[in-house]
Amino acid sequence: MTAYEKGWWQEDLAPYGITKINEYQFPTGAPEMQAMMAGNLDVAYVGAAPAITALSQGLDAKIVAPVQINGSSIVLRPEHEYESPEDLKGLSIATFPPGTIQDTLIRDWLKDNGLNPETDVKILGMAPGDAVTAISAKQVDAVFLPHPSPSVIEAEGNGRTVVQSGEMSPNHACCVLLISGKLIRDHPDVVEQIVKTHIKATEYNQENQDEAAQIYSNKTTENVEVIKKSLEEWDGAWITDPELIKNSTVEYANIQYELNYTQKPLTEEEIFDISFYEKAENEE
Repeated sequence: MTAYEKGWWQEDLAPYGITKINEYQFPTGAPEMQAMMAGNLDVAYVGAAPAITALSQGLDAKIVAPVQINGSSIVLRPEHEYESPEDLKGLSIATFPPGTIQDTLIRDWLKDNGLNPETDVKILGMAPGDAVTAISAKQVDAVFLPHPSPSVIEAEGNGRTVVQSGEMSPNHACCVLLISGKLIRDHPDVVEQIVKTHIKATEYNQENQDEAAQIYSNKTTENVEVIKKSLEEWDGAWITDPELIKNSTVEYANIQYELNYTQKPLTEEEIFDISFYEKAENEE
């Protein structure tokens, strides 16, 4: 988002003959991966879990760099008490649809804490805006969403954070940079530049958090002060080194297989191509 707003994609990719950058937004990772499988996307900023689901279904692509770790929270309506995961028994929880990071994480976390995600709680898959509306209207008891949605709900007085995703799975992969196999094979120089621009934008966000919040606010119409508060409260971090997410991403693949979301667990080699990150770092 920052690279696009700053014009860095246009500027950095123009020397490679790329004259137009088309940006698309999707509510969750599943429709984004459907678009990529249809050949409509060359590059995707997407959650690691939906990327794995798509890769297992034959998507020709590789994760070339991470975007962030952690960053989601369970937000419970104010009238519900919470001391342990057991307190969620019998409640309805809105989160992203099956195959997403949030769905994968919460199901695995509930199982680890002795709860059956199919029978002990009611998990409802929906887009973030719908989930925020649902908890505000008391249609669900809780949500498990990425930031800034938890801060938006808290600012409106409709819930409080009780668990952050980093507590469920420390330093887990969240969003990643996924690039089509065709672009990797046909234009490796372009892919390397994409990774370089991604690194530049990430470092800029790290050093200019308030401006990053304003860019996000301008793009989404979310209140900028709520976005700033979200960045202060979340347990996430913007990163670029793939080594930091390899283990948790492969773990997603194993969990998705156990949940019967995929036919087989993918290996690290089937998921990642970190050579472009290594080249970009070595040339700095």
